Amino acid sequence: MCISAPLFFKFVSLPFPDKFPSCLNLDDLNLINNKPWSKKFYEFWEPGTETALKKINAFKEDSINSYNSDRNIPSLSGTSKLSPHLRFGEISPKQIIMAISDLEENDDVMTYKAEIIWREFSHNLLWYYPEIDTKPIKNDFLKFKWNNDENNFKLWTEGKTGYPIVDAGMRELWLTGWMHNRVRMITASFLTKHLLLPWQMGEKWFWNTLLDADPASNTSGWQWVSGCGADAAPYFRIFNPTIQSQKFDPDGKYIKRFLPELKNLPPKFIHEPWNADSAILKNSDIKLGETYPMPIIDHKFARERALDSYAGIKN
Repeated sequence: MCISAPLFFKFVSLPFPDKFPSCLNLDDLNLINNKPWSKKFYEFWEPGTETALKKINAFKEDSINSYNSDRNIPSLSGTSKLSPHLRFGEISPKQIIMAISDLEENDDVMTYKAEIIWREFSHNLLWYYPEIDTKPIKNDFLKFKWNNDENNFKLWTEGKTGYPIVDAGMRELWLTGWMHNRVRMITASFLTKHLLLPWQMGEKWFWNTLLDADPASNTSGWQWVSGCGADAAPYFRIFNPTIQSQKFDPDGKYIKRFLPELKNLPPKFIHEPWNADSAILKNSDIKLGETYPMPIIDHKFARERALDSYAGIKN
């Protein structure tokens, strides 16, 4: 054991200079103009209550009556995109409900209202479970054996998993600060069930990159997908990213928007480039493993491993 001798400080007065050297004012350095960090933001978002009200009115006129079908298609503007405005208090849930209160309560309108209520339910959960950002609501998952592979996490954050729908979602998030909700579920399921990485890692990444990162809905959404939250999707519900991609982005419009390296790939192979033969890849200017990665994990293997891991905590 090492015992340190006490430190003694001697305080001395410093002489005040007769004359300060000439220097620049802070504004003269032109620091803000040298780093136009906010420029890209306005390509995708316009903050403010006025914008939020315009969005709900446009959504009410153009999209709400096809909400049930269009909300799952990431290439369409089928959602209201009000979540960032809700997050920062530029519009309230009550204002949204009041704005659509004169509409006929068909399935589309009721589904949209349910999404607003789900957000409020998440805030209720946060009240009763203040540790919801770190601790699962279902205690069984405290025993779950996660795989903390930092390299796989890095590839997921960078959109380099080799599964186009996952990678497109992660690239959309990084580029725009937002991700389509259907794709959020796919990417979250991939992280927690294909890669067996803790949902807390994904929740923190979304918190740091999403404009609408809400302390309640972001966390409860991650717990829902990973199976450990309130009224959560069963853990054994494991999204097949290829099937999800084929179903909700059949022509690959969304994928090609955020993965331009796959823009020349025929729709038949846009969801699984690894199944294209060498001639198709060459004609599409793609070199698997170079210009676009091979899948970092096999779906069948990942699914079986996830189910085995889940069985471990149930038994």
